[in-house]
This record gives sequence, C-alpha cells and structure tokens, in this order.
Amino acid sequence: MKWERKIKSHPARLEDVPLTANDLNDLRNWLQKQAKEHNLIYLLAHADDGVIWGKLQSDGTLKTSAEAAQGNSIAENICPPLRLRTLQQARLFGKDGELLLWRDGDNVFHARLIVDVKDDGATRWKEAYDEPQLLWGTQSVALQDGFTLLEDGAQGLRHAVPLQGLDMTKQRVQLLVRHYLADEDFARVSVSRLVTVEPCDLEVK
Repeated sequence: MKWERKIKSHPARLEDVPLTANDLNDLRNWLQKQAKEHNLIYLLAHADDGVIWGKLQSDGTLKTSAEAAQGNSIAENICPPLRLRTLQQARLFGKDGELLLWRDGDNVFHARLIVDVKDDGATRWKEAYDEPQLLWGTQSVALQDGFTLLEDGAQGLRHAVPLQGLDMTKQRVQLLVRHYLADEDFARVSVSRLVTVEPCDLEVK
C-alpha cells in the first residue's frame, strides 16, 4: 500500500462535551445519542479486557463486536462487552467528526468533540492530512450483524471489525486517521482523530 502525505484544507473545531452521572450510567444510550446527533458511525473502544468495535445501525442502535460474536466461541472469548467499569476510552467517529470519551488518572471521565466545518471562521485547525493505518488481520470469518473476525500471525491476534464481505486474498483493513496541523510557522500535528475503517486492496506486483 503506497501512501503520500498530502496536506489539505480541513477546517475543524473543538468542543467540550458535558457529561453527567446519568449519561455514564446509561453509557450505550448516551453513545447512541451522540452518534446520531453528530453523524458518527463507528465505535472503537479500549477496555481493561480488550478491544471493542461497534457500528451504528440503520435503526439508530449501537451494535458492538461482543454482540456480533455470539455463536462463535473464538470471537466470544476475545470480544468484551461495553462496560463503564472496564472502559479506558472510546472513540465514536465518522467522516464529519469524532467524539472521544476517556478516563483520566483520577478515574474521572471526560469527553470532547472534533467536528469538520465548511468554512474556517470559528475553527481551531485549518489544515490536515489523512494517514491510512493497516490493522491486524490476514484471515477472516464472517460474524453476525455485518461484523468480521480478523486473525493475524502465529499468535492468533484477533479482533472483530464492523465490516463484511472481505476477501483477505485481495484485501486488508485500514483505519483512516486525520492529523490536524497547528497554526504555527512550522508543520506540527496538534491533534488526530479517526475518520473511517475500510477495506483496502493489496498491491499486486
């Protein structure tokens, strides 16, 4: 996979997102509400017991990899449920922006939102470049609800991504990351966010 860094105009703003005890007590509902409000599609969360992928369904509900893993014993063992007590951080993302929820060193949760905007009036950043990052996975097994279990290497590194119809003889899965540049005299990445998770074709030599 060839990649060339191309800096483009990507005006974006930063917002603090208020959190209440009720929001955290009903974490899934809060995430669904944020996803629908800001047009965010995918979830990537890290917990004490593993990685959690998710995708917003057409009916507005959030489906996670733990639910899609039901019926596949290997996937069930490596896909933890979405639980506040084990959650370290969660990212809801899509082409329009990203919501980051994280737990700090004092065990307090915070949330912030990065949203791309059409003009650079009230923005925090004006330019950015996108970087594709390959994810683990050279073998695949279809799961429920449009998810796929990916496995990589002799150690059997596994995770269940919210994609379907993958042909691993010709494709891999990549995470597209957008790096926003600080408005300074030299180019420096100020902050990064996730944009999408997608299949990419292997290079044929």
